[in-house]
Amino acid sequence: MAVTVPEMLKMSQTQLDDLFTQSPVGEIPSGEARGTAIVAPGTTYTQDIANFINHFAWQGKVFDPSKGVLRNKILPFGLNAIIAKVYKGQSWMDKNECIVLDYSETSLLAHWIRDEIREVAPRTYLGKVYLGKKRLIDFALEFPADT
Repeated sequence: MAVTVPEMLKMSQTQLDDLFTQSPVGEIPSGEARGTAIVAPGTTYTQDIANFINHFAWQGKVFDPSKGVLRNKILPFGLNAIIAKVYKGQSWMDKNECIVLDYSETSLLAHWIRDEIREVAPRTYLGKVYLGKKRLIDFALEFPADT
């Protein structure tokens, strides 16, 4: 079931969790992805919160699979910072394979953060953010179509 980011922004937490667990791992992506934070899923505030975060805090991620890393695009001017290791591993959510974005050895600011992503549509990924072992929020990543 291919899902768009606007559709994910309208889903409840249960629907997002089901989408994640039912989606294939996909390949480790390459290049720049537009990010969308999914906070307070299933409420009327989800889109407004996503817009605020996207404008002021986080715009997405830039993946370099040849080096097995990514950088987050942060702040209003899109600074590439906060590095994570990228690899396939076991999901904390359902124990199946996912793509792990691991900050534990690469970031002083985010060393307690772990993200997990799966491909929910071509070039579109749904992610889960963990602080320690506690799940915080969801996010979406959209990669531009190959040209």
